[in-house]
Order: sequence, then structure tokens, then C-alpha cells
Amino acid sequence: MTRNPNQASPTESANAESRIYSRPRTAIVTIVLGLIALAFGLALSVTFGAKDIKLFTVWEAILNYQPDLTEHRIIHELRLPRVLGCMLVGSSFAVAGAIMQGMTRNPLADSGLIGLNSGAGFALALCLAFMPGLPYMYLILFSFVGAALSAVFVFALASGVKGGLTPTRLVLAGVTLSALLTALSEGVALYFRIGQDLAFWYAGGVAGTRWMHLQIMTPWVGAALLGALILSRSITLLSLGEDVARGLGLRPGAVKLAGTVIVIVLAGSAVSTVGAVSFVGLLVPHFARKLVGVDYRWIIPTSAVLGALLVVAADLAARTVRPPYETPIGALIAIIGVPFFLYLANKEQREL
Repeated sequence: MTRNPNQASPTESANAESRIYSRPRTAIVTIVLGLIALAFGLALSVTFGAKDIKLFTVWEAILNYQPDLTEHRIIHELRLPRVLGCMLVGSSFAVAGAIMQGMTRNPLADSGLIGLNSGAGFALALCLAFMPGLPYMYLILFSFVGAALSAVFVFALASGVKGGLTPTRLVLAGVTLSALLTALSEGVALYFRIGQDLAFWYAGGVAGTRWMHLQIMTPWVGAALLGALILSRSITLLSLGEDVARGLGLRPGAVKLAGTVIVIVLAGSAVSTVGAVSFVGLLVPHFARKLVGVDYRWIIPTSAVLGALLVVAADLAARTVRPPYETPIGALIAIIGVPFFLYLANKEQREL
């Protein structure tokens, strides 16, 4: 039986796998310190707001909730679901970005940059226009459909030209589709007069997050994060190249399909909750790789912690920039994300 010359031999594949650079000790320290910082950030976010509340009162409201006390109601009904929503959204965007970058070997991959966020947002715009009052569970399902269709269209558009799929073409196709879907969403908003309702999704914010949203979102996100951890070794092998992955007995098509489903669930859940927040999935995996190496068994949990920490910190900053008004967290993260994206794009262009 002749071997495909483009396929790596078992010895070459094993050597490639042994060269996977990782820092497990650094990863464990980063995760532990990140969780401590996240706990501190959550506590600070709950106590800070239009009405400052003491940390002891927060603890009391959690352990012994009394609905007749105004401070307890503020904590329980507004602030706790808000900060927990930040945590879930940050983890979702960051892990989705890490999976996409590993599967496509594209350092520019991000759910916002390749059109998933705008696809989910357009689906939500149609729901608000044609099915007002639709339960939140169905909004999430429609956002999944919108994100999935956007992903299929972007990959088809980017790979359907001479030269095949490249990182630059993938981003260009995603940006083009995002611009189109954003324009269509704005047109729907103007025609059906739902601009005020849709403005939340454009700006990106967690002020409207309630326990109902978390109850529906958490099982989806939890299952997707667990699936990402299970798939992490396969994504590491896939990031070495499809030929190497096949030489190690991996089925790249099946891994890509499973990874795409996980990304769609994470991005769809996050967008349906917080709106169009980009660059979390671009920034966080890069920092995670710098810290822990290229093994996705460590990149994914590190990205989940750092992504949650980033969005919690951004939400806290959004309430402190110009009180009593709130700055959209999407705008604050973009202040860091846009220069970083331009740096990466310029670096990729020089390497082509």
C-alpha cells in the first residue's frame, strides 16, 4: 500500500506531536491567579454602581435574601445576574475564538470578525420585527441559526476562489458579510421602528441580563465548554496541520464539524445575551498562547478564565468612565482590540 506523499508518516507525526510547546505549571498558576482575580472582580462589580453597597451586605443577600430590603433586591435582581452574565459571555467568546484559531490555523479568527456575531444579530433583528414578544429561549435558537448560516456562507465565500482558504480571505469575507448583515439589520430596524430595541445589540452590554437569561444560557454554555475541553487535544493536533493530524489517526473533518458546532453554540449564546461584542475571542487566545504554549488542553481553560476576567473588568470600567451613564463594553474592548487586530493583520501580510 502506497502512502500519500502529502501525508506525514507516523514517525514524523509523532515527532511533531512531541514538539508541542506547553507550560503546564504556568497554565495552572495563571488559571488559579485568574480565578482569584475573577472572584475579586465579581465582588467589586456587585458592590459598585449607582448605589454603593458594602460587601457584607452582598454576602448577607446571597446567604439570607430578604426581598423586602431594597439593597437585597438590587443585588439579587440586578447585579448578581449581570456579573455572572459577564463571566459566561467572556468565557464563551474567548473559547470560541481559541477553537477557531486552532481549527483554521488562522491567528485572525474571531466570532465577530468572521460574521458569526452579525449573523446572530440579524436573526435577532428579524425576530424583533416579525415575532415581537418571542420567548428568550427561541431568541437563542434563532441566534444559533443566524450564526450557523453566517459561518457556512463565510467559509464558502472565502474558499470558493482560486488559491483556496487563507487567513486574509477568511477575514475579508467575514468583514464583508458583517457589513452587509449590519446594514440589513439597520434597515429592518428603521422600517419596523425597532431601532431602540436593537440598539442594545449593536452597542453590547449586560445591563439587561436577568436570572431568566442565565437559566437558559448556562446549560448551553456549560455543555459547549465541556465539549471544548474534550475536543482540546484534537484541536492541538489539528493546529499542527491536517496531514500531521491524519498521521496521528485524527479525522480532521469530524473535528472541524464538532468544533464549529461548539463555536456556534458559544457565539450564539453570548450574542443573544450581550450583543455584538467583538475582539474578546481575538485578544484572549493570543495572550493565553503567550503564557501557556500551544497545547489547547491548557489554552482553552486559560482562555475561559481570562475571557471572563476581561469582560467583567470591561463592564466595571463601563460604569466608571462617565457615571452615572454607562459606556458600551463593546466599545471599550474595541479600543484595545482594533490596534491589536491591525498589528496582527500587518504581521500576517509580511509573512505571506
